[in-house]
Amino acid sequence: MTQAEIKLCSLLLQEHFGEIVEKIGTYLIRTGTQPLRMIVSDTGLLLDQVKKALCVLIQHNLVTYQLQKRGFVEYEAQCKRVLRILRYPRYIYTAKTLYNDTGELIVEELLLNGKMTMSAVVRKVADRLTETMEDGKTMDYADVSNTFVRLADTHFVQRCPLVPETPENPDAPPPPAPTLVINEKDMYVVPRLNLVGKGKRRRSCDEEENGEHKAKKQKQDGESSEPPPDDGIYWQVNIDRFHQHFRDQGIVSAVANRMDQTSSEIVRTMLRMSEVTTSSNAPYTQPLSSNEIFRSLPAGYNIAKQVLDQYLTLLADDPLEFVGKSGDSGGGMYTVSILWGKPPAPAHFQALSRFHPLLYFPLPLRFGSRCARIFRLLLRKKHLEQKQVEDFAMIPAKEAKDMLYKMLSENFVSLQEIPKTPDHAPSRTFYLYTVNVLSSARMLLHRCYKSVANLMERRQFETKENKRLLEKSQRVEAILASMQATGAEDAQLQEIEEMITAPERQQLENLKRNVNK
Repeated sequence: MTQAEIKLCSLLLQEHFGEIVEKIGTYLIRTGTQPLRMIVSDTGLLLDQVKKALCVLIQHNLVTYQLQKRGFVEYEAQCKRVLRILRYPRYIYTAKTLYNDTGELIVEELLLNGKMTMSAVVRKVADRLTETMEDGKTMDYADVSNTFVRLADTHFVQRCPLVPETPENPDAPPPPAPTLVINEKDMYVVPRLNLVGKGKRRRSCDEEENGEHKAKKQKQDGESSEPPPDDGIYWQVNIDRFHQHFRDQGIVSAVANRMDQTSSEIVRTMLRMSEVTTSSNAPYTQPLSSNEIFRSLPAGYNIAKQVLDQYLTLLADDPLEFVGKSGDSGGGMYTVSILWGKPPAPAHFQALSRFHPLLYFPLPLRFGSRCARIFRLLLRKKHLEQKQVEDFAMIPAKEAKDMLYKMLSENFVSLQEIPKTPDHAPSRTFYLYTVNVLSSARMLLHRCYKSVANLMERRQFETKENKRLLEKSQRVEAILASMQATGAEDAQLQEIEEMITAPERQQLENLKRNVNK
């Protein structure tokens, strides 16, 4: 765990959950697994505050607990899970792309609340969608429920582990912490709920003053006292499934760049057929026959069975190994290689990393376009001596040497020694420059974490420096909104707007631009 990651985790926790939760989370990230007594002692917070903070972190899967043999419970922070907060917008946008606005709000509610029952999610999403609709239109609970079922069927949401039902024994003391379990077969089973109703709009201030709403509110409170039909069955977002979707998109894009659009559509079909049956950490998809793939191709994609077989043979024979052949039954059994970062990594993983633009995008900005040319040359040729780099890149010897040493000092390239003799004498040793793709990717990821942390700190500083001006702007906007609601004249509104001077307005615009940046 690097200092940049710890700093970024601390800033993310503070921004989303407040100072107390941030203090507990950062302490656990720095110190590792700790019992409750040590957390209270070392942080100096009240026991009640620590318990509530841990509840929040556990609710959002940012902290896990484990019952030790001695009988006490230890808590451990999940740093990688905290960093996933940065990807929340991408998860939400993906849900919107696949399942429209309803899917977007379902995923957003689950991410905001950590864990929720299906009935609570459906009601909340239906109310939010009704708010955005025209007057007289409402969102039916059944429509939201259907989208939720589709998300569960494709494994984008999953059930949370439950406390197993055990026979009650009044003599036995309760365990210090419950052990949560779940059957893998039940993880995506949606309970049968008869959710009847429509989304409700928020009442305006005038309606709140009327006496009718009191009786309705009491009636609603009476109804809500009964437990919902799915009480105790909680759901959460399956982040691994979203990562699997992103990975599949990367593979399809790489196939399109390597071959053509038809090949990428065939691979997309294979991935779609096995997206639910294949584990997110499996090295390859489930074997699919040529006949199954042909039947599952999109309706508007008219290619003959013979052409499909030729494309599959071409993909299987390609040295990058995007597709592998595992048998001859059913016209041929084929799989898609999806092993990432685990030895031995397939050639297409190296290809995806090598030709990803983010890998060499920083080079022209930091070292110039010639360094980027050398870097791409090393990616293509893998191992080169300094003289070969000069010749292939067509760069003078002095400049090439300087650029290689610069990239070597920044860990963009590495130097490999191959001695001719056991004494490693420099005159009898080959010095080959190469690019360690995984090492470079990790280094760039570390720099990204550091940059995000610096940007968040800068945003906090800008907001703190202009706190007085922001409060004044909010007060003026609130006054304007209330006067517009009461039907004030334009002259009065203009007079209120002039409370913020031209220099202050310019300062506000600069602040908003910097914060957005």
